[in-house]
Amino acid sequence: MTEISQRPLRVLAAMSGGVDSAVAAARAAEAGHDVTGVHLALSANPQSFRTGARGCCTIEDSRDARRAADVIGIPFYVWDLAERFREDVVEDFVAEYEAGRTPNPCLRCNEKIKFAALLDKALALGFDAVCTGHYAKVIVNEDGTRELHRASDMAKDQSYVLGVLDDRQLAHALFPLGDTVTTKDEIRAEAERRGLAVAKKPDSHDICFIADGDTQGFLANRLGKSEGDIVDESGAVVGTHEGAYGFTIGQRKGLRIGTPAPDGKPRYVLDISPVNNKVTVGPAAALDVTALTAIKPRWCGAAPTGPGTYTAQLRAHGGETTVTAEFVDGALEVTFAEPVRGVAPGQAVVLYDGTRVVGSATIATTKRATTAVA
Repeated sequence: MTEISQRPLRVLAAMSGGVDSAVAAARAAEAGHDVTGVHLALSANPQSFRTGARGCCTIEDSRDARRAADVIGIPFYVWDLAERFREDVVEDFVAEYEAGRTPNPCLRCNEKIKFAALLDKALALGFDAVCTGHYAKVIVNEDGTRELHRASDMAKDQSYVLGVLDDRQLAHALFPLGDTVTTKDEIRAEAERRGLAVAKKPDSHDICFIADGDTQGFLANRLGKSEGDIVDESGAVVGTHEGAYGFTIGQRKGLRIGTPAPDGKPRYVLDISPVNNKVTVGPAAALDVTALTAIKPRWCGAAPTGPGTYTAQLRAHGGETTVTAEFVDGALEVTFAEPVRGVAPGQAVVLYDGTRVVGSATIATTKRATTAVA
């Protein structure tokens, strides 16, 4: 069975001000749970975050969430988690890029804010669960154990960014939208039927704490400009940059390389070295990754024992690929059935057994099909 059909619970509904979290709160209340809405203030200066309908951290969003709570008929509060968000998400984001890695701030926010800081506070206040508008499912087995699964609607599935949740957190998580095969248009239609003004509000996107969407500019402002070389696989300088942190593995656009490749084909970022502030570029084929090692695993249940065959997802909106994986000496060793591209240290690899989320780990190193770049 799924979590929404359990006995009535005291539920804290995280309401971002968007349509998904509003409908999730409404469904939880309709299911008979005692629901209280809460909006998380994640910036000491909300106006520095996105304005209008593009973000999830603005003053306007908090007002939208309050209006939705009023329509649903539930109590509503705003909780200030700005300092925790700055430390655990924003500073982590900057530090990861500075180290030449590519982090996922949404995944970190789910781990550290929504299902750590928020959940801990909710449990301390006597709530049984935290409810969010994520598209995923928690299935309760007959023995009481819980499993995290993909949403019924694969097109909306968000289980990747929830792969950091452990047993304890899953035991106190509700995802009312993951149970039904519905399109976003149907969710909006449901919101309109319920009289929720956010029914037509556009989805938020990009990174909420980067107000203008310019990640490279944000990092430059935080880390300062630092000129360095862009080199090809032979080590020849083919261009310059203003900070290695402004690049990601697999990047093609914005390289500003003045010297064309000998074969005339596009070049991609193959390696980022923060130690010598050097960025290495080369052909697309050099991006092929056959294996990786991931650290800091978090299991949605018991850790797997021995090698196994799974599917893996490497990006929030990426597809699945078949892998063999084994947990060895505190690290996850993953081998791909076919080479994949766009794999960068700092990203999360999430393992699946069918639709069940096995767990998540942070990519530390990769093994290339070619050895031009170490």
